[in-house]
This record gives sequence, structure tokens and C-alpha cells, in this order.
Amino acid sequence: MSAYVYLLQCKNNSLYTGYTTDVAQRLKTHQEGKGAKYTKSHLPVALAYCQLFPDKSCALRQEARIKKFSRTKKLELCQNWSNETLRFATGEDGKAILEIYQYYVENSTATFAYTPPNLEEYRRWVEQSALQYPFLVLERDKRMIGFAHAHRWREREAFDWAVETSIYLAPDVTGGERGVRLYGTLLALLQKQGIYQAYAVLANPNPASEAMHQKIGFVQLGAQPCCGWKHGQWHGKTLWGYCLREPKGEPAPVIPFCELDKEKLAQMMEHC
Repeated sequence: MSAYVYLLQCKNNSLYTGYTTDVAQRLKTHQEGKGAKYTKSHLPVALAYCQLFPDKSCALRQEARIKKFSRTKKLELCQNWSNETLRFATGEDGKAILEIYQYYVENSTATFAYTPPNLEEYRRWVEQSALQYPFLVLERDKRMIGFAHAHRWREREAFDWAVETSIYLAPDVTGGERGVRLYGTLLALLQKQGIYQAYAVLANPNPASEAMHQKIGFVQLGAQPCCGWKHGQWHGKTLWGYCLREPKGEPAPVIPFCELDKEKLAQMMEHC
């Protein structure tokens, strides 16, 4: 079951960290003075940050991390959450998504592509991808600053329950837990579809991306040294995995993302 980590701003401007499986109900409980002892004595409280994760263990890891943050870093987290919007992508986002991706094609080994795709092809690809799996974009001041999506891991039918995930942030806005915001939500939505395994293939070395995946709970499963030539040298890849469901018994068919209950999706995303 998906879970949330949240920060509450209390009357004395202090910040309280917690986790829950129902944000609206938990917030109501705090506001009525029936929550934690601390918030009860520092009413009123307001939601200052909220992050969706695929399961309780992932949320608890993030809660423990945030509790160790300095007040300055917590305030930055709250400010980013308040000023940035997480939503589902449409074909109209193709141009802005491509602009972010093009930077990594031309300047990085995060992708092994040499040339960016054609814009019209990319728009159609975004539209088709968003029908089958979640495709999320993050915006600030109406400018796209990041995106995350998933696609099939392999084409054979037995791989129906596995996906490969990808995430890219605009080069001038990396950090600030934005990758965690995009990835945590993406994984939670994939779990709702009935996906069992999520895999990420990272350029090696890529310490920033590795650290972000470890924050979420991915574990490294393998490596392919010197498998790609780009920017005048050989580069490797590492394979990372996240288990969304315990693989026991025969799995139910995966639900295409476009067929998930829209009302339930709206409830999940309301505070993200």
C-alpha cells in the first residue's frame, strides 16, 4: 500500500515530520488536536510538504532522512513543494520534455543517444507512453523542470510485469529532493497498476543518480563495463532494481494506466 511522508508547519513556525497512508484524514486528526502530542500543543498546523511513496518501508526511510535535515533544508523542501507542480504529461508537453532530454543527449552520458528524436515523433511517443504507464512532469513558474516515466522492460510476454524507469531534471534545478518527488510518485502509481519490478539502467559512473536511486530504495543488481562509446571514451552501465510487489503466485494482468480509476488517481495526487 502506498504511503506519504509529510511536514506540518506549526503555530510557532516549527516543522513536524510524519508519515501516513491517508493524508487528508491524518491532517484532519492533527488539526483537531487528536494527532501527535507535539502538534496538539502547537495548534494550528498546516500541511507544508507531502510526498507519495510506493509502500510504508519506503516512506519510513524518507521520514527518517527528513528528520535529520537541518531546518534550512526542511524549509527548502517545503518551498519547492509549494512552488512546484507535479502533474501528468500530455502530448503538448513534448517540446518542453525534449528540450530537457536534448541537453543530456548533447552534454552527458546519462543517455547513450547521440542525436535527439524528431519533435513530432517525440510528441506521439509521450502520448502513447502516457496511455500505458505514468508519465509525470514537474513545473515551476509554468516552466518544465523535470520528468519521469516508465516503459516495458522487455518485449516478451513474460516481462509484462516489469518496467524500466527514467528520470531527467533540467540541469539548472537538480537537487532539492525533486528526483525523489518524481520517482516516489512514479513508483507508487506503477504499483497501483500491478507492476512487480521496476528497473533503472544508469551510466557508470553517475554518483548523483546512484545516490538518488538509493534514497528511494533501489538496489544495484549488476554492471556492464565499457559497453558504450560516447564523448571520446568508453562508458559502462549499472542495473538497479526496486521490487514493488512480492512475486508469489500467478499475477493478475497489469492495468494500463489510462484505465485506472480517475477519481482514485486524483485522490493519490491531490497532495503530491
